[in-house]
Amino acid sequence: MKKRTPVSAIMTKNIIAVNRTDDLETAEKLFKQHHIRHIPVVSGDVIIGMLSYTDLLRISFADAVNENETEVDTVVYNMFTINQVMSKNVVTISSEVTIKEVAELLAKNEFHALPVVDEGQLVGIVTTTDLINYLIDQF
Repeated sequence: MKKRTPVSAIMTKNIIAVNRTDDLETAEKLFKQHHIRHIPVVSGDVIIGMLSYTDLLRISFADAVNENETEVDTVVYNMFTINQVMSKNVVTISSEVTIKEVAELLAKNEFHALPVVDEGQLVGIVTTTDLINYLIDQF
């Protein structure tokens, strides 16, 4: 295992993101369509928040029973905006941070995803799943 491998080696570069003006129904569809758990909220290429599938489940029991359901049928999403539900105090990292440093940061703060930002631009996202897959590849 290389000790100085940058997170850019394992991060997801094809970013699925939402804008703060999108609705929560759109976000849930993206979570399900792409089988993801975290979506950066952006204004242009600048990250302004993070939305997790757990955030949606906190405000609604929508589709909690059947995650394979592709239809979104919930009225509660009309009561909230992405801006109200997203985490606003987002910790970001640069693409040059080592995988070890990312693992320590995720473990210490109990995060499950970190946006990767270079020169103010969102360039990727790294999740605990990315770290686990990296470790599996080492064996």
